Amino acid sequence: MKIKTITCHDCYNLGASLQAYALQHYLESQGHDVQIINYKPYYLSGHFKFVSVNNPVFDRPIVKQLYLLAKLPGRLLALSRKKAFDRFTAKYLRLTRRYNSYEELKADAPEADAYIAGSDQIWNTLFPNGRDAAFYLDFGKPNVRRISYAASFATKDVVPEYREFVSNELRNFDAVSIREKISLPLLQSLGREDGIAVCDPVFLLSKAEWDKLAEENAKTSIYSNYAADKYILLYLSDLSKNIEEITKAIKDATGCKIYAIGAIKASYADKCLTNINPLDFVHLIKNAQFVISNSFHATAFALIMGTRFCVVNRLEGINERMKSILEDYNLSNRLVSSYGRDLLKEIDENVVNTKMKQISDISKNWLNKQLEK
Repeated sequence: MKIKTITCHDCYNLGASLQAYALQHYLESQGHDVQIINYKPYYLSGHFKFVSVNNPVFDRPIVKQLYLLAKLPGRLLALSRKKAFDRFTAKYLRLTRRYNSYEELKADAPEADAYIAGSDQIWNTLFPNGRDAAFYLDFGKPNVRRISYAASFATKDVVPEYREFVSNELRNFDAVSIREKISLPLLQSLGREDGIAVCDPVFLLSKAEWDKLAEENAKTSIYSNYAADKYILLYLSDLSKNIEEITKAIKDATGCKIYAIGAIKASYADKCLTNINPLDFVHLIKNAQFVISNSFHATAFALIMGTRFCVVNRLEGINERMKSILEDYNLSNRLVSSYGRDLLKEIDENVVNTKMKQISDISKNWLNKQLEK
């Protein structure tokens, strides 16, 4: 079957790149011809632009030039992070031609037997993608089968002014699956009572498959040597005081170094590894003594790799996806706001792996059955 998927595949986010690859790879392993729709509207293509002004206060004559000059050193350094992602995309993601707008996609949609929307936060209406008809498969010929796989709302409810839009767009689908079980009531309130919760695509690949990819990448990675150290891995979307206190407490208890990864730098880290690629991310999680994050995919890979972890409550209200995955594995006590010594206990890997296989098998069976229709 010829399948085209659509997701936020190229937004320079580690988890987003890995989930896009995972769904593509799994579908290819089932014998399908798969491409990711290279959809890059303005809001997904402004990363690393040298002339962008993110704060409108500075977007005026003279002030703008001073702002851009001040930002230039940091943006030059960020180019190496961009290149790391671009190499991953070029090597691992099979893309269609580029579409720069929804209008362009709707006018000349790629041919397929099935379109799949997902995964990750594509339906989060706090972000532009959750308000974009492209991510609800509102394009292409009417006879093409339309499926969502592990799409995420990420929040308890959609933004009120977009409820009608989302409800109408969900009618496009022949079958709907979402990533968080906790969001099934929301999906039902939007008119889709036939939805099912499935696992994120990264769980469709085995630990051995991820190990192989990460080890191959490590042969040429400048970060592979760091994996031999004893370290706590820190991956953040914000720098709350809670995170700092928890991280320092675990460092004191374990004697490990602190390695921070991603775009946000923690001043208390021993090393800030800002330019890693998605497979460096997998490798560093596998070899860490402990992972501290408020990231869905850092949590997912800690589970896959059997690494101890905790999830720190986020400042903004998008904890639903974290609560859901932890509930799936009976690990709700790993979502914390402060340090406790219980966090240092080993997680029963056999129990986690048994549950992971159960959820993964249900998800694979559902997806395969939808593509047989």
